[in-house]
Amino acid sequence: MALDRAAERRWRRARRHARVTKKVRGTKDTPRLVVFRSHKHMEGQLVDDDQGVTLLGISTQTSELDGADPEGLKAKVARSFLAGRLLAERARESGVESVVFDRGGYQYHGRVKAFADGARDGGLKF
Repeated sequence: MALDRAAERRWRRARRHARVTKKVRGTKDTPRLVVFRSHKHMEGQLVDDDQGVTLLGISTQTSELDGADPEGLKAKVARSFLAGRLLAERARESGVESVVFDRGGYQYHGRVKAFADGARDGGLKF
C-alpha cells in the first residue's frame, strides 16, 4: 500500500524523531526539551522520561506573547524565539537549570533553531 505524500512525510519524521529520542533521555534534574513545529506555530515541552510526565509546556499561541507580536517576513521565527525564552524563564522559576534538546525529527534550522536560541537566551543550559 502506497502512502500519500503527506503521510510519507509524517512517517519519515516519526522515524527520525524515534532515532533522536532513543539517544536523548530526560530526567527530573535535566528534562528533555521537545519541540513540535506546525505550519503556523511552535510548541515546546519539558519532559521527565523517568516518570513519563510533562513538567512544563508552552506554545507560540499563548496569550503572554500577544503583546510582543512581531510583524514581517520572519514573524514566525521571532515568535519562536520569544516562546523559547518564555519557556526558559518558567523553567528556571520551577528550578530547572539545564535540559537536553530533542529537535523532534526536524532540521535544526529556522524556527527550531530560534526556539533553542531563545531558551538559551532565557538561561537554560544545553
